[in-house]
Amino acid sequence: MSAGVNRVKINRLSTGVPGLDAVLGGGLPELSFNLIAGPPGCGKTTLAHQMMFAMATPARSALYFTVLGEPPLKMLRYQQQFDFFDSDAVNRSVRFVSLAEAAQEGDLDKVLGCIAAEVEEGSPGLVVVDSFRSVAIATSASGNAAAELQQFLQRLGVLMTSWQATTFLIGEYFAEIDPNPVFTVADGLIWLQQSVQRNAMVRKLEVKKMRGQATLPGLHSFRIGNAGLEVFAPAGLATGPPKEASQTEPTRLLTGVPALDDMLGGGVPRGYSVLVAGPSGSGKSILAATFLAEGARCGETGVIAAFEQHPLRSRKRLLAELIASGQVALVESHAPDLSIDEIVQRLLTEIRRLGAQRVVIDSLSGFELALSPTFQDDFRASLSRLVGALADAGVTVMMTSELEDRYSDLRFSPYGTAFLTDAIIVQRYIEVDSRLRRVMAVVKVRASAHSDELRLFSINEEGIQIGLRLGAYEGLLGGHPTQKASGAEQALAAGLIDG
Repeated sequence: MSAGVNRVKINRLSTGVPGLDAVLGGGLPELSFNLIAGPPGCGKTTLAHQMMFAMATPARSALYFTVLGEPPLKMLRYQQQFDFFDSDAVNRSVRFVSLAEAAQEGDLDKVLGCIAAEVEEGSPGLVVVDSFRSVAIATSASGNAAAELQQFLQRLGVLMTSWQATTFLIGEYFAEIDPNPVFTVADGLIWLQQSVQRNAMVRKLEVKKMRGQATLPGLHSFRIGNAGLEVFAPAGLATGPPKEASQTEPTRLLTGVPALDDMLGGGVPRGYSVLVAGPSGSGKSILAATFLAEGARCGETGVIAAFEQHPLRSRKRLLAELIASGQVALVESHAPDLSIDEIVQRLLTEIRRLGAQRVVIDSLSGFELALSPTFQDDFRASLSRLVGALADAGVTVMMTSELEDRYSDLRFSPYGTAFLTDAIIVQRYIEVDSRLRRVMAVVKVRASAHSDELRLFSINEEGIQIGLRLGAYEGLLGGHPTQKASGAEQALAAGLIDG
C-alpha cells in the first residue's frame, strides 16, 4: 500500500445472536454482501430475522424480501413466537415485501427492478432476500441461466453497496459448489447444517468466508430456543487470555472436611482442578456438596453442573438450600444434542454472574452420557477443553468420576484424563472382617506435599467423618499385631467399629 492511501476502517455490526459475533471475529462488516445457506429447517430464516431485528433502527431500517417461499403473513406468524421479535418495529424500522410475482416469471431484470424501486423509496440500511435460491431456480429454464444469475448478482451487489446497505441472501443449499456465482460474489458465507444422531438433532454453523477479518474456523454448535439462535464458540476461547500464573504460593481453600484438608496439605490450592474418583455410593457427591457449602460459609459463591441426580430432589438438603438462596448456581441440561461448548458457556455465564470461585461437575460419567454422540466420540479432548476453559476463568474446580470398584487395584479415571487435574482424591471400598469399609486417599496434589495415608471414613447426618489410618484400624482388629493405635485413633475408630 502506498504512503498516500489511507486505510478504510470497516464498521462492525453486532448481530444480536449470542456467540455469533465472537465466531465472526468481532461482528458483521457493515455494507457487506452475505449469504446464509443450508438445508431446509436448519434455522436460516430465524437467523436472518434475529439479526435483522437486532440491527434495525429507524435510522438504519430493514427491508425483508420474500420470493417463492412462504408468504410474509405465514412466516411472521411463526417468527412472532421468538423473544427477539418486536411487533412495534414492523412497518416502523422493519418492512416486508413480496417478490413472488416477479420471481415466478423468471425475469431477473424485473426482480432487480422491484428490489431497486423499494430500496430507492425506503433507503434501508439492511436488505434480506429470502429465499434467494428461488430466484436461481426460476431462471433455470433459460439457456444461459448461470451467466444471467452471475450478472444479476453483480448488479445487485453494486446496487446495495452504492446505497450503503448490508445485504443478506438466504438460500437452500445442501453442499458448496465451486462454480456457483453466489459463493464468489458474496463477501460473507455463513453455512448452517443439521444432522440426526441417535434421535438427537445436532445443529452446527460454519463461517466459510468473511472478507476483511479473521473468523473462528471450524464448526460451531448452536441451539434454537425461545430466544432464537445461540451459537457456542469453542471452549476456552470465550474466556479471554489466560491469567498470568502467580509467583507466590496459592492460597488454600478448605473442603469442609478438616481431616481431608490436613491430608491435602492444608486444603485445595486456589485455582486447582480436583478429581474425586470412586465407586457408586462412596460419597463423591457428598464431598462435592460439602466443598460448595464450605465456600458459602466463607463468603464464596459457587456453581454446580449436575448431570445425575437433581440436587433439589436429592437428599443433599444443604446443597438444595444453597441453590435456593442464590449462593450456588445450578447448571443442568437434559437436551439430547448437548455439546461441550454449550456446557462451558453455561458455566462461564453463571461464574460471571455470581463472581463464583468454586465449581463442581457431578459427575464426569453423567457428563459424558449427557453429550451428543458427536462429542462422546472424543470425550477426552472435550474434557481437556472444559478443564482448560475453567482454569483460564480462575476458579477452583472439583469433578467427580464414577469408578468400578475391583477391590484389588487403584484407578483414578476411566477416561485416562487424570493428568489433566492438579489433585486427585480416591475413594474406594475394602473388605475388613467380612464388612465393607470406605477408605480415602490423596493420590496427588501438584507442587505440594500431601498425605500418602489410606484413611477410613464414614458418612452420617453431619457429613463425611475421616478416622483412622487403615493400618491402625487393622491393628485394633488384630490384623497388624506390630502396629499399635494411639488413644486418639482408638477413640476415632469407635464409631467405625461399632457401626
